[in-house]
Amino acid sequence: MKRLVFKVGTATLYENGKLSKRMDRIVELLAKLNKEYEIILVSSGAVGAGYTKCPLDKSKLENKQALAAIGQPLLMREYKERFNKYGIVVAQVLLTAADFDSRKRTQNAKKMIEVLLKNKVIPIINENDSVAVDEILFGDNDQLSAYVTYYFDGDILFIISDIDAFYTDNPKLNKDAKPISIVEKIEDEWLKQKCNPNDAFATGGIVTKLLAAKFLMERNKPMFLTSGENLEAIEEFLKGKHIKGTLFKGGGSESSSDK
Repeated sequence: MKRLVFKVGTATLYENGKLSKRMDRIVELLAKLNKEYEIILVSSGAVGAGYTKCPLDKSKLENKQALAAIGQPLLMREYKERFNKYGIVVAQVLLTAADFDSRKRTQNAKKMIEVLLKNKVIPIINENDSVAVDEILFGDNDQLSAYVTYYFDGDILFIISDIDAFYTDNPKLNKDAKPISIVEKIEDEWLKQKCNPNDAFATGGIVTKLLAAKFLMERNKPMFLTSGENLEAIEEFLKGKHIKGTLFKGGGSESSSDK
């Protein structure tokens, strides 16, 4: 593996309306991996950051766009300060679904990403919520990160979430639910669950992660799901040890299995 894509969710970055210490640990991990790999980060959190300065009703599109416009520079400042401690330069990249609908726009974006990675700059990608409308909106960064992984030649997508794996059932409702170590096929019934984001500003849930995995698996690219509390699972996996987390294997032609 050479190029790693990471997606960090709002519920991982924020806790009780404030930035969590998890951001420091994530930056530390990415800075360490940046010495050996090319790193792309897809980060949520702009709307949540904006809300800390201007508490608007985010159910209205124009308010959400305003919150994203307020919060994006705040979020980038937090990342910039943390990565600067490791001597790493970061770049802000804002995309919409329309950027992947046009071959020319996709290629232009990819060329820019290549320049950044060649110079060991970490691109921090977010959806351009401040200008996007429903017709060109991904709606969640799980989908965006899957597209980034595929179209920008990522070898694997790591989703850092508030859940540590994909389970046989909702572990918050069923104490007998068990984590699934490896998934080789996304079952249709899994996608019929209700989206259940755990944070007021999160737009995803397990279904959006499964959709991201399905998109990549159909294109023979893997996805790894783990928690912001279990970052060691990523390092261990990159060393060839799969101890925690769920690996969604590329291919998607066979059924899921436990290990």
